[in-house]
Amino acid sequence: MSILSWILFGLIAGAIAKALHPGKDPGGWIVTILIGIAGAFVGGWINSLLTDTPITSNWSLRGFLFAVGGAVILLWIYAMATRRRS
Repeated sequence: MSILSWILFGLIAGAIAKALHPGKDPGGWIVTILIGIAGAFVGGWINSLLTDTPITSNWSLRGFLFAVGGAVILLWIYAMATRRRS
């Protein structure tokens, strides 16, 4: 996929990850979308490592699931890193 495709993929994956990730996130929708885009890249990279599929291959359900998974993981890491200690 091209970079533009991964960004679009990340927008969708970020919205789904926001819906799947419980609780209030420290950032708003813009931060969540940016994390979703980064998660799509991370998920696509992990997918390419595990399945020997090039990261530039066409859209697939497996790639989409990895993108959503990467976005959820990055949202969780972001929430843990920005959580205030009381």
